[in-house]
Amino acid sequence: MCGITGILNIKHKPVDLSILTQMSDSLYHRGPDDGGYHIDNTIGLAHRRLSIIDLSTGKQPIYNEDKSVVVVFNGEIYNYQELRTELQQAGHHFASSTDTEVIVHAWEMWQESCIERFRGMFAFALWDLRQNLLFLARDRLGIKPLYYSHLEKGAFVFGSELKAIVQHPAFRHKIDPLAVEDYFAYGYIPDPRTIYQNVYKLPPGHFLRISNSLDNIAPVRYWDIQFGNTTPQLSEQTAAVELVERLQDAVRVRLISDVPLGAFLSGGVDSSAVVALMAELQAEPTKTCSIAFDNPAFNEAPYAEEVANRYHTDHLVQHVEHNDFELVDLLTELHDEPFADSSALPTYQLCKLARKRVTVALSGDGGDENFAGYRDHRVHVNKERIRNHLPASLRSILFGGLGRIYPKIDWAPRYLRARTTFETLAMDSASSFARGRMITTSSERNRLFSTSFQSKLQGYDGVEVMRAHAVNAPSEHPLSFAQYLDMKVYLPADILTKVDRASMAHSLEVRVPILDHQFVEWVAALSPNLKYQNGIGKYIFKKAFEPYLSKRILYRRKMGFSIPIAAWLRGPLRKRLQNCILDSRLNDTNIFNQHSLQQFVEEHLNGKRDHSSLLWALIMFESFLRCPTRNT
Repeated sequence: MCGITGILNIKHKPVDLSILTQMSDSLYHRGPDDGGYHIDNTIGLAHRRLSIIDLSTGKQPIYNEDKSVVVVFNGEIYNYQELRTELQQAGHHFASSTDTEVIVHAWEMWQESCIERFRGMFAFALWDLRQNLLFLARDRLGIKPLYYSHLEKGAFVFGSELKAIVQHPAFRHKIDPLAVEDYFAYGYIPDPRTIYQNVYKLPPGHFLRISNSLDNIAPVRYWDIQFGNTTPQLSEQTAAVELVERLQDAVRVRLISDVPLGAFLSGGVDSSAVVALMAELQAEPTKTCSIAFDNPAFNEAPYAEEVANRYHTDHLVQHVEHNDFELVDLLTELHDEPFADSSALPTYQLCKLARKRVTVALSGDGGDENFAGYRDHRVHVNKERIRNHLPASLRSILFGGLGRIYPKIDWAPRYLRARTTFETLAMDSASSFARGRMITTSSERNRLFSTSFQSKLQGYDGVEVMRAHAVNAPSEHPLSFAQYLDMKVYLPADILTKVDRASMAHSLEVRVPILDHQFVEWVAALSPNLKYQNGIGKYIFKKAFEPYLSKRILYRRKMGFSIPIAAWLRGPLRKRLQNCILDSRLNDTNIFNQHSLQQFVEEHLNGKRDHSSLLWALIMFESFLRCPTRNT
């Protein structure tokens, strides 16, 4: 895995090597093995390398035969050997054995449509000298990140992380109000926004072409998930057999490596399935690792141990303390913008443990999105059944009224917390699903923000993120609708971002076979009834792996990678929370209503309300304001 960055000066100003070097150095952790540059007048490309394949001749940037095409690349193309053979037969000559070189020759052969032939995870920048064209592309699911910005004085810059872009002297640290609303709605900032104005994430499955002008630069979609019954319906038995075969192929192509390779093993269904298939495909014992928490309510280590014993893996488990609060500020530096998914803490610790033994690790990410494993998916289906029987006008009157009068009782069992249910039943489908995925309500954010900041939002609400994707979402089944939205928002902006930053902090490459795009396309075409049946999410996935895993592993209650934030904030993090609210940094932003901040804290500390998600987001936002890389 690697880090890439670059500069294109549209106004014919030569690229300054010292600036490009500074941008590249900020990504050293992504590629400590080597670095390289290409500068040709107004274009500058830089690369930091973590050597995985072709250790001796894979140095980047990489060129075609006459050096008219050059590329810097972050990721892996798993079908590069087949593509290499096809390109050689067409007359192309290769100077290395790396997958990166396939990109430049594929560009010569197929131009921008070359990305449709790549099977893998990638973000790359390619310069075509003859066309005076910079081409940026990101993989279909958003496994690898890519940021870009049009700065002052005609400079277009890009990088694997925000920290590369902020190194450019023309960059201005101007916070985007809409991104702040999105952040406090979801706990992260969904694509394409970043915390800064005029800096964007290239969305998954999109590319950019930049030539002689920076006017009207717009990402172009080249891939989307197609849900629905696009293939002949399979019986449960046939689907289960084919599922294992297809996932086995996705795992197999991800075992190519010239460095030590292993896997994360949480003891959950997805990582356990990946490890089971790895054990079948590898002659030597699979290297696995997991972390054990001191709190038994969050500890999955015994389940991981069961799988490790069954498949005789070379298993490493490390006990960690839940309350490693020193990581809080470090996580902010890794993400370069506010990020409030508290599971980033154990994810960081897991990646640190894995890197002690391997350079590449396979993970089980993507199983819940692919196979409807989240509770929110099932809740959405049930709500849609009610919506379909009542007109919107009646729902608004009936459920909207009930939502207003029903008390908010966060401390009660889930089945008694009807207020949110009533409120969401009065909404349209996209708004309802968005509310389930949000960490705060619109009314809470109205309390949180100052009057002056709300005027900057001009009525914008974070729900617009989901509504924008809902336009393209499948409408024939509510389960597919919910899965589509998660794969467009939650998966790339939260799950994959979290894993990328945590792994790259330790120069560890993580591969995700369940998000192989060919496998994703096949699963998306399956009937929704095979994904959710008889109250069981991931139904066909669990059925398929019954010969491989015990029912104790397959059908236990989902735990996730959680930590007890609510208790922390009333206990060991209490002082930090109070200092955060009192700190002048939050007040100086003019974003927040200080009186409301105090109320949120008091309500949480006295147990009247559970505001843990909001308060954790505030702590991470305040940490972002203090981040050394942010010049306020």
